[in-house]
Amino acid sequence: MKQSRPSDLSEEELGFRIRGPVRWLLPSVLGSIGVKAVLSGIFGAYADKRELQSSLPADGYRHGTDELWFDFVADLGDGFDATYSVASVLAAPSIEPVEGLPLPRAELLVMGGDQVYPAASSTAYEDRTKGPYRAALPEPANQPTLFALPGNHDWYDGLTAFLRVFAQQRDVGGWKTEQGRSYFAIELPHRWWLVAIDTQFSGYIDAPQLDYFRAALAGMQEGDAVILCTPTPAWVHAGAGGDPHMYDTIRFFDREIIRPLGAVTRVMLSGDAHHYARYAERDGSGQRITSGGGGAFLSATHLLPSSLTLPPKVSRVADVNEVATYDKVQTYPAAKDSKRLAKGIYRLPVRNSGFWGLTAALQTVLALLVQFGLAAEPNGIFGVLSAWTPAAFGVAFTVVAGVLFSRFGLVRSGWAAAVAGFLHSLAHLALMVAWAAVLFRLSQEAADWITVLVTLVGTPLVVGFVDAELVAAYLLIAGKFGFNVNELFAGQSIEDYKGFLRLHISHQGELTIYPLKIPKVCHTWKAEPNASPETPWIVPDGESLKVALIEPPIKVPRRVIANDTAAVL
Repeated sequence: MKQSRPSDLSEEELGFRIRGPVRWLLPSVLGSIGVKAVLSGIFGAYADKRELQSSLPADGYRHGTDELWFDFVADLGDGFDATYSVASVLAAPSIEPVEGLPLPRAELLVMGGDQVYPAASSTAYEDRTKGPYRAALPEPANQPTLFALPGNHDWYDGLTAFLRVFAQQRDVGGWKTEQGRSYFAIELPHRWWLVAIDTQFSGYIDAPQLDYFRAALAGMQEGDAVILCTPTPAWVHAGAGGDPHMYDTIRFFDREIIRPLGAVTRVMLSGDAHHYARYAERDGSGQRITSGGGGAFLSATHLLPSSLTLPPKVSRVADVNEVATYDKVQTYPAAKDSKRLAKGIYRLPVRNSGFWGLTAALQTVLALLVQFGLAAEPNGIFGVLSAWTPAAFGVAFTVVAGVLFSRFGLVRSGWAAAVAGFLHSLAHLALMVAWAAVLFRLSQEAADWITVLVTLVGTPLVVGFVDAELVAAYLLIAGKFGFNVNELFAGQSIEDYKGFLRLHISHQGELTIYPLKIPKVCHTWKAEPNASPETPWIVPDGESLKVALIEPPIKVPRRVIANDTAAVL
């Protein structure tokens, strides 16, 4: 039975709850995600759902006959405003990013990872993904198809909710689903193939997955072209001198499955990083594109390398005859805008009031412990130890927390992270010591009730705020050196600068990629209870969303002859 159109934006009418953006530095979120990340790692090591999927349907799929329009979107399912802004543009009958360039709604939608935040669950998918997408496309005349590749946040429950949502042929709003596993292969028109591999957490491709692709790609021929979707842009990390492990997995898959069939991987697509970044092969036609603007907080672009050497020299599957250079062509936002946005971290206490609460509690406890030590009148060494041991534990906790915060947020591991974390901790301790001195002096000159009032009120409100700003200053400085860059932007939860890819395989067999941006998301909505059934339930209450091209359309030939002497489609 189809749901009637809602008359307002209440949970009772919509069938889902409108959620705000995740505040990533809230203590509750940090703690919950940390625990789930550990548990998902254990599941991945001892009860990997990929190994268990051998009993699930193992179909290959085919979409399009003479031409095909399809979309790629990733990192959605965060706050409603950003997620629905993107979903409503995806669902529109057509969009016109440039006057005279109408792009029809895609027949196929590929979600490239992290379909929900902060962690997968049935409720989270319903509120943050399925509900908004159902509201954007309730009853289309021609139902498009949806495929989804899991990201690390989809894996935080061991992939249970993901498989229930996307792998049981249940509709997600107006999109129908077909896949039976967490990975898939789709034959596209004119000898193009879309292949999505699930490599989360393990860095290897399991035997059932390899067997699936050997069977699903059996019809692949010499000269066919592949669009390869991966959960993370491993080419960026590996090509910039980082960990080559995940890119080794991609290279292994290419050499083990795709190349023996005579096909060539022309395009690699990924999300995971919440921005747009395209690297183009120097003296070639290969494209490596990150497009993670589906709804999650914005990620930095100003620290991306200008070029990548792939595969890297330390790759275990490298071949000197296959090494290629990829140059950074375009990012969104631009590097200068990314640098400017980084400075917004000073709004951290306001954007993450719960984090202000954390620093307030920490400084209040430390202040009380130090006051206890100062007020005590210890008798002998054991008395001194008894009076100052609680404060010593507080100091040790602060140092350890600062070091772990830096190391976990580090782009590349090393002693630099530990040093940065230690210095960060010292700054917090210096603030604590200075405030303790103020309180001690106050206790000598003022009434006890005044000291207590200042300690219990002034510490959380003033010192807690200053302490949160100290974290903001650390993040801004550390970000310049490549430390805690993710936290630098996650702490701001920037909802604008969204986007996705609309791709087209023409009658002639040429692939054109249209990188689209939504510069500003909508924050004010209204229900449309009396509109026709196929139109969105919810529309902007005011100015409509603006869509534009990030850069000119990218044309990719299916086949390129050596030395670029000729191109054959």
